[in-house]
Amino acid sequence: MHLDLKQRFDSIRQRVWCAEMAAGRQPGKTKIVAVSKTQSADAIRHLYELGQRDFAESYLQEALPKMEVLRDLDITWHYIGRIQTNKTRDIATHFDWIQSVDREKVGRRLSEQRPEGLPDLNICIQVNISHEAGKAGVTPEGVQELASSLSGMDHLVVRGLMAIPERDSHEGGTSTSHSDLHKIYRALQQQGFKLDTLSMGMSDDLEVAIENGATAVRIGTALFGARN
Repeated sequence: MHLDLKQRFDSIRQRVWCAEMAAGRQPGKTKIVAVSKTQSADAIRHLYELGQRDFAESYLQEALPKMEVLRDLDITWHYIGRIQTNKTRDIATHFDWIQSVDREKVGRRLSEQRPEGLPDLNICIQVNISHEAGKAGVTPEGVQELASSLSGMDHLVVRGLMAIPERDSHEGGTSTSHSDLHKIYRALQQQGFKLDTLSMGMSDDLEVAIENGATAVRIGTALFGARN
């Protein structure tokens, strides 16, 4: 398994590098976030040993035991799942990044429950960029208001936007969902928000995401193989 993991990791890094070059961007600037939900602590440790530092989890009850086992490693932990208000205290305590904040109430609870002595929480606002039914995220029209609210909260730093764009790639490799999210991101920057993170793109669309300005891609299956 470990040999396969190394091969997949090398392949993803090569894909990211090629996508950056094709987009005319400086290679090595796109962060790879390894989506480790359903994966073992052993697999995470091996990928860490290969050089990976950012890992993402979606389910708190699954993440916490792995974090405990891996506490000797300097991992940057990202939370990317839906946030239940009764879980915000543990999320605020154990994670470095929260990429799935989509309402003010959740942001306020994370702000109030971040333990003293820890660095401020890095926040990405999750955007339902295509208005898809059943998908989490604030509407595109509500992003600016939410960003303004979160920016005024203690212990939070709004770093950027996150989305799961729908699969609507068109001729030429473009995608309206990806480009629309990038436009919102740029508009917020122009309005004075100090954003530096645009988290979009997964195993099957990372090239399109990087072409449209992604600074972070969230990779699960292409790194770890099929989920258990």
